[in-house]
Amino acid sequence: MAGASILCCWLVICLALICDACDIFDDVHLVGASISISTAANSTISSFEPREATIASIQHAIFHEAVSCRAIVQSFLDRIAAYDKQGPSLNAIITTNPNALMYADELDQKAGEPGFIPGVLHCVPMVLKDNYDTFDMPTTGGSLSLRGAQPAADASAVLRIRAAGAVIIAKANLHEFAISGLTISSILGQTKNPYDLTRTPGGSSGGTGASVAASFAVMGTGTDTVNSIRSPTSANSLVGIRPTRGLVSRDGVVPLSYTQDAIGPLARTVFDAATLLGVMAGYNPADNVSALGVGQAQDYAFYALQGAKDASLFEGVRIGVVDILINQTESDPEVYQVNKVFNATLAALGQVGATVLHVTDRTLDITHLSAVFDVQIYEFRTELDNYLQNYNGTVPATSLDEIVSQNLYEKGDAYTGAFMRNATIPLNNETNPEYFTRRSGIDGLRTQLALRFAEQNLDVMFYPHQNRLVVPIGSSTQSGRNGLVAALTGLPAIGVPGGFSDPTDTAPIGVPVGVEFMGMPFTEGRLVEIAAAFERLMRARRAPLSTWESV
Repeated sequence: MAGASILCCWLVICLALICDACDIFDDVHLVGASISISTAANSTISSFEPREATIASIQHAIFHEAVSCRAIVQSFLDRIAAYDKQGPSLNAIITTNPNALMYADELDQKAGEPGFIPGVLHCVPMVLKDNYDTFDMPTTGGSLSLRGAQPAADASAVLRIRAAGAVIIAKANLHEFAISGLTISSILGQTKNPYDLTRTPGGSSGGTGASVAASFAVMGTGTDTVNSIRSPTSANSLVGIRPTRGLVSRDGVVPLSYTQDAIGPLARTVFDAATLLGVMAGYNPADNVSALGVGQAQDYAFYALQGAKDASLFEGVRIGVVDILINQTESDPEVYQVNKVFNATLAALGQVGATVLHVTDRTLDITHLSAVFDVQIYEFRTELDNYLQNYNGTVPATSLDEIVSQNLYEKGDAYTGAFMRNATIPLNNETNPEYFTRRSGIDGLRTQLALRFAEQNLDVMFYPHQNRLVVPIGSSTQSGRNGLVAALTGLPAIGVPGGFSDPTDTAPIGVPVGVEFMGMPFTEGRLVEIAAAFERLMRARRAPLSTWESV
């Protein structure tokens, strides 16, 4: 009953925050540790606004305004129908869940039962990157080679998400096998950025990023091997969290790198991302790395609330700006726009009492780190083959060799095919001495980062996630991303909206520019607290105009 009481209290806090001191509890009554609703749970009232909706606004609609879960889910499905394959044609969704409305009806029925206790994600519509296993939808990894692959069971994190009451309404596009950052796949093609339809949405979780930005769902999931949660976070004015290595089990997610893979949330607010992280966190023996996170999970939503309400939080916070991650080519307009936003965030942080310091470690140059430490190419074949050969369900391909021989991968992206072919070369495996050298180097890099934190007693490190604007569609690669520092070392990082570039003909409100806070291992609570205070300080999130009209 203690857990149920905490859950109930969480809901009450959420409702109180929405209402901002007004009394919204007339129709909601606490009964012990349960909630009863005076209006029938199968209400057909549909006056719900899905645009920019949050966990809190959904809880408010259901438990105060008597809006049915079915009506809420339908409103998001309607937006997908209106904007994904027509209108701006974002092309972000691979498949919608045919059972979504049935799940909503089940939640409506449960909500009318005596003693019902809602989950923290009760009736929250979500999209999953299509490399998360789901028992009720195919999981393709963005590849025609895996078209029709049907897992028999959910990924570990998906089980937790469903248990918290979320309704998974769709699977989102990704860069094929999450190999690169353009969000182009053989299964669906190119996803567009809703802020500028001529640009990519970042990647590889760009389908999730574009979907959440355009209010196709309240939140979503991504995977991150180098940049892939935080890149679409930056490009779509979102909040995204790459957790400490081991905090969240990766079991049931199509793998790329044992060393560098992480999974986590994307949302429009820090509170929502923090809540989803808390749901996803946990150990599963099928991912032995998740043993590192046992006993480390915290109430991240609580930290988000603390950060959002404490105006003096930044007084004395020590923020280390990583100088080498800032592009100094001011003559490049794509760089200039990012630096203008980033400099404005530094000025704002200084004005509220933060101590802004500089980390001057040139070995953190991304080009150097990629050349010397990145281990994806050595791990990909073994990881993918293990996933396919131990598949619980129906899968049309059983090895990387078979996938490469089918020659179905997206030809509009030369890098992905080259990477896959390169990964089949016998030398590129975990017995290569170079692999051991790189793994040892990563251990040293992790110590080096700890020293940089200790030398200046830093709370966080800070930098723009992309040191130039997200690239146009048709570019060969997503240049200027800074996510590899956290990806190699396993440190946690949270991306938050920093602002926008100047408007252009193709970007009527500008292109989003994201900033990133990175902390020491298992300091997600502190990171979330600082990010929430930053979110309140900057108020930088804006919705895209391409999908703003009501449906």
